Amino acid sequence: MATILIIDDEEAIRNALRDILEMEDYDIEEAKDGIEALSKIKQKGYDAIICDIKMPKMDGMEVLERVQILSPDIPIIMISGHGDIDTAVETVKKGAFDYISKPPDLNRLLITIRNALDKSSLVSETKVLKKKITKSKTQEIVGDSAAITKIKETIERIAPTDARVMITGPNGTGKELVARWIHEKSERSDKFLVEVNCAAIPSELIESELFGHEKGAFTSAIKQRIGKFEQAHGGTLFLDEIGDMSLSAQAKVLRALQEHKITRVGGDKDLKVDVRIIAATNKDLRKEIAEGRFREDLYHRLAVIIIQVPALNDRRDDIPLLVEHFVDAVCSEYGRPLKKVQPDAIKLLQEMDWTGNIRELRNVIERLIILSETEITASDVQCYVSPTMLRYNALTGVFAQFNNIDEVLKFVADEWSKYKA
Repeated sequence: MATILIIDDEEAIRNALRDILEMEDYDIEEAKDGIEALSKIKQKGYDAIICDIKMPKMDGMEVLERVQILSPDIPIIMISGHGDIDTAVETVKKGAFDYISKPPDLNRLLITIRNALDKSSLVSETKVLKKKITKSKTQEIVGDSAAITKIKETIERIAPTDARVMITGPNGTGKELVARWIHEKSERSDKFLVEVNCAAIPSELIESELFGHEKGAFTSAIKQRIGKFEQAHGGTLFLDEIGDMSLSAQAKVLRALQEHKITRVGGDKDLKVDVRIIAATNKDLRKEIAEGRFREDLYHRLAVIIIQVPALNDRRDDIPLLVEHFVDAVCSEYGRPLKKVQPDAIKLLQEMDWTGNIRELRNVIERLIILSETEITASDVQCYVSPTMLRYNALTGVFAQFNNIDEVLKFVADEWSKYKA
C-alpha cells in the first residue's frame, strides 16, 4: 500500500484529502506545516507528497527545495488556492511533479497521484537494476603479488571511512575496479556509485555534467538536469581521469568538497550534497601542478589516501592467475568449453611487454580462445599475438644482460663473426 504525506495548515483540507485518498486504499499521514513535515520525512520514506504552498513557519516552496535534497526521488504534488500560471511553472521548474489549484478536481487529483506513484515505482526499479549492474561490474581483484596484496589490505582499512582516495596508475591497470571495491566495502554501498569519465566530456559541458543545470541556463538547456553530485547524494562519486578536468571545473569541485554544497549551472541556490569522492588519474599530478594545469589545493583535498596501481609489467607473477581468470570469463561469455593453457604459453605471456596492461592481456586471451584449437600453446601465442611485440620482447631479453652500448656492440660483432664463420 502506497503511503502519501499531506502537508497543509488547514485541517479541513487535510481531512477532506484523507477521506478521498483512504477510499482509494492509500495509507495517509498528515503534517500541519513544513517543519513538522520535514521531521516526518527524515524519519520515514513516502511514496508521494501533497503539499500546500501558502503555510505559516515554512511555505511549500521551501519545503519543496528541502525535500529535493533529503529525498529527491519522492514525487511532490503542489496545491494552492492563491496560485496562477506563473506559480505552477515555478513549482514544476523547482522539481515538483505537478501543480493543482484549490479546490482540487477529484478526477485530476487521483490521476496525478497515480502517475506520481508510477514514476516513484519506476525510479525504485531503476535504482535496483542499476545496483545489480554495478555489482556485476565489481569483479574480483585477481592476484597475490605483494603490490596487489597491499592494495587489498588498504581497501579493507579505508573503505569503512569517508576518506577521499586518489588512485593512480597507467591506463588499463584496473583503477576503476579498485574504486568499485572501495564503494562496495563502504557503509555507502547501499547507495549509488556514480562514475564520471572527465576525459570523455568536453570542457564546456563538464560543469553541467557534474553540477547539473537549470532550464534555460544555455541554448540547449530545454529542461532542468540533475548533475552527478546530486545523483551520488549519500553514495560515492568516482571522478575518473580527473587530471583532464578544466581549471574552472576544478574550482567548483574544490568548493563542493570544502562546503558540501553545489550550485547548478544557471542557478542561484546552494544545494547540500553528501558524497564520498574517489578520483583516479594516469597523469603525474605533481607535474601537472608545476605546469599550471591542476590546482594544488584540489590535489591536497583529494589525495587523503593514495593508492598506486602497478603496471602489469611490475606484477608478472600475477599473469598465470589473470590468464586463468580471463579464460574462465571469456569461455563463459562465448558459451565454449574451458581451454587449457600450456605452461610454455603462460611463460611466453609472462615475458611480453604489456603496454596496455590488464586490458591488453584480456584482449589477447580472448583472441587466443577464439583462434586456437582445443588448447592454447606457445605456438598459438607466437602465431596470434603481435609479431612486433614478440620480437621486441626477444630483443629486450637479449640486451638486458648488458650494462652499456660498448658491450652490446661487442656482442653483435662476435655474433656476426660466428655467422660468417
